[in-house]
Amino acid sequence: MKKTLAIWALLAAALSPQALLAAPTDADAARAAAEAKARAAWNDKVTAYKLCVAQDRVAAHYREQMAANGKTAPEPVATPPCMEPEPFTFNAEGTQPREGSGAHSPAETAQRPPSSSTPENGEKPLAK
Repeated sequence: MKKTLAIWALLAAALSPQALLAAPTDADAARAAAEAKARAAWNDKVTAYKLCVAQDRVAAHYREQMAANGKTAPEPVATPPCMEPEPFTFNAEGTQPREGSGAHSPAETAQRPPSSSTPENGEKPLAK
């Protein structure tokens, strides 16, 4: 009897956190799909960068081998330099990063310190 009760108690304790999790909403699923799409596009950029670097290495090695054998290599074709992609960041549409949210100080230049004792209308401050 005690073993059965202990098993049921362990089973209830193990399953209770799963019951507390809410089912994902359509918005959560759409955000996850958008993030997966953005990450796949970023992975494509990283792969293209790595391919570009590898091609440059192979071309340099080919030129070195041609020069070592006393042959002249053909002129290289002008190609744009390899551009390393920025680190992956995901910003869902409708949300702003903290810098653009307006949560920081206002953009206008301050005319006086915020803790100035001078009244705004230019009158003398009140005597204490």
